[in-house]
Amino acid sequence: MMAEHIRIGDVAPRVQYLGDGSRVAFTYPFPIFQAAELELRLDGVVLAGGFTVSGAGNSEGGTVTLATPPASGSTVTLRRRIRVERSTDFQDNGVLRARTLNDELDRLVAALQEQQEELSAALRQDPAEVGGNFILPLRGARANRMLGFDGTGELVVLPRDSGLISAPFPGAVPHTVEDKLAEQLSARDFGASGNGVTDDGPALQAAMNAAGASGKTLLIGEGSYRTTQPLTLPGAAAGLTMRGSIVYAGPGGQPALTIGDGGTARNASKRHSGLTVLRGTQADWENDNDIGILLRNHDASIIEVRRVEGFSIGVRTLGDGRGFEDCTLVLGRIVNNRIGPDVHTATAGAWNTSIRYHGGHFAVGSSVHVDKDRFGIRLSAAPGAYVAHNRHVFDGQNFELNAEGRPISGIPFLCEVNSRAIIARGLRMEGCSGFVARHTGAAQDHVYEVAWASQGYAVEIEHTLAATRLGGVVQALHQAAPHREATREVASVPSLRAAAIRWNATETGFEKLACLSSNVSGSPATLHDFVFPALDSFTLTNRGVMMTGGRALGFIVDARLCRDFALSVDADAPRMIVMCFDGVNNLLTDSLGPLVLASGQSMVWNPTARWWQGAADMTDAGLSRLQAVRLSPAVATAVIGVARIGADYELRALRLNCDPRHAPAVMYGLPDLRLGVRDLVAEQAWDPPSIAAGASAQTNVPVPGARPGDFVQAAYSLSTSGVVFLAQIGAQDVVTVTAWNRSGAAVDLNAGTVRVRVVKA
Repeated sequence: MMAEHIRIGDVAPRVQYLGDGSRVAFTYPFPIFQAAELELRLDGVVLAGGFTVSGAGNSEGGTVTLATPPASGSTVTLRRRIRVERSTDFQDNGVLRARTLNDELDRLVAALQEQQEELSAALRQDPAEVGGNFILPLRGARANRMLGFDGTGELVVLPRDSGLISAPFPGAVPHTVEDKLAEQLSARDFGASGNGVTDDGPALQAAMNAAGASGKTLLIGEGSYRTTQPLTLPGAAAGLTMRGSIVYAGPGGQPALTIGDGGTARNASKRHSGLTVLRGTQADWENDNDIGILLRNHDASIIEVRRVEGFSIGVRTLGDGRGFEDCTLVLGRIVNNRIGPDVHTATAGAWNTSIRYHGGHFAVGSSVHVDKDRFGIRLSAAPGAYVAHNRHVFDGQNFELNAEGRPISGIPFLCEVNSRAIIARGLRMEGCSGFVARHTGAAQDHVYEVAWASQGYAVEIEHTLAATRLGGVVQALHQAAPHREATREVASVPSLRAAAIRWNATETGFEKLACLSSNVSGSPATLHDFVFPALDSFTLTNRGVMMTGGRALGFIVDARLCRDFALSVDADAPRMIVMCFDGVNNLLTDSLGPLVLASGQSMVWNPTARWWQGAADMTDAGLSRLQAVRLSPAVATAVIGVARIGADYELRALRLNCDPRHAPAVMYGLPDLRLGVRDLVAEQAWDPPSIAAGASAQTNVPVPGARPGDFVQAAYSLSTSGVVFLAQIGAQDVVTVTAWNRSGAAVDLNAGTVRVRVVKA
């Protein structure tokens, strides 16, 4: 008897391990009564010796120790096998001890657990069904036949060549079981194991040859199929369906899986799905012939690539005979390849054109070849081959190339050919270089739409010295999408320096712009109280103006019909501001709630300045330099511009756009809003006295804003008959007009109107 009573818990009496070539000790978590009750199987074969068992009699199980470690990848199975026999007997009128009874019950429970575990793996009827005959016919009756089920679900045996199998729908034609099973070939029919250890290369190639010979689709089922030889699916095969993966452990410098034929073959109307090829070891990226999947000369086919990993080139679509065209490729994870898909031609007579590429996650691990360039998609050609790769469409690709901040290139598109009309839409760039594409030839008419980039909207096309065409355009939507839609220019000051106006001795203004202050004195309440034609504290530079001292510049716009605007700025670190007024030009405050929304940042109310301002400076680092603005319906007039909030900065240009459905007015130079204009005009009635020969007469015309040093002109509304009108600014806001009689006789002009024009310097 055992010293301590064993306890049989709810633990399955079987456990399995995978050998690693060095491990010899394997634990079992279920109890056994004797060491002989522990069965050990190595790759399914029961071992009679060569191991020791410890822990018999322990409720928690014990350990099996082998004399020799199982090979790497081998299966080690431990299970309890109790002999079902009665080895004890209770005596009539004898003492019934609890320990003895417990030991017998424990053995019964242990045996029942073993039966339950075996029954769980057996083919059996669902508990919801009652009745039915599932007894096998005698050996002679079932020999060389197929098991099946009749119309009531009862077990039957069928001749292999009978026509008793048909689909249970009207019009279905019966055919043999062998024909039914042969509708699709399976790699397992040719000996492929899919266990990740066995070399399945010969079996896979035999299956692919059979698919080509029969014109059928080949199924590579679940599992990991290791191969030490390159594989080729002939073009005559209808297609390839993969649910498992091919692990290539063969020689480098050649494709792991080739699909389709070369020459004049037209591999048309194919359907390949779930293609997954993994390299057993990471390629060194030195050989462009180290390819995961090579697709040759396909036409009008649908191809789904689920995963390709570890090659120099993940997938190559190749025209090397008739050409590659008019196909749809659905891409999955294409990772740790120097180049993801390579759109390639190998001969002068073969093309590669009009392909649709959907999706694809092109990524490189942070520790993979950190000193080597990598590209998402390449368009290329062999020397002398066809180079007009036209009208490819790429939809929704995701690039994570791990090159940002490193002295290497990580660029989504590498174009080495003279392609046209390459359209890439909805791209995502994470950790890439600052270029969406590199062009090295005569490519043109490419359109790259970047939906998101860690570089924001600062994404361009890189043209190398060998490029001979302007390759295309970048449509950067990230932080710029509202600007793409705001296509009507409302107002523009392309050079703040050229637009500067010296209003008086200290104040500076700018054409089309209102000057604002962050602290207006008195009790301002209307638009006219807050906007000025000029203010001091603006310091002009060679290229623009330094924004200092709480100053702001902005466009005044009519917002009654158009409420969506887009502001773009050329400045170092500007801060956007928006001031709002109602239909009679009264200031609107935050008492009405948020009146302004921006595209790239929050807008906060500044109670001192009485305007809404961005929560941060508009800098490239913050990805907010391009800002779209939406105004509340309560806003009738708005001032949209930039201000100096935290630090001085140089402002060089301002542009305002809007929804092309509208053309809102920009308010400047109006009779009651004399700001934003360089030309000042005024007139007044004057009846000059009689002017003697060589003499003159003068009159003063008030011109608010005129200052000494401005350019000034004068004219009279009537014929002057030898009298010349001169103008000068002798004092601020006043133009002195002189009528000089240059004739030899006195002249007495009739009453008329004297007009003056001042051009601000």
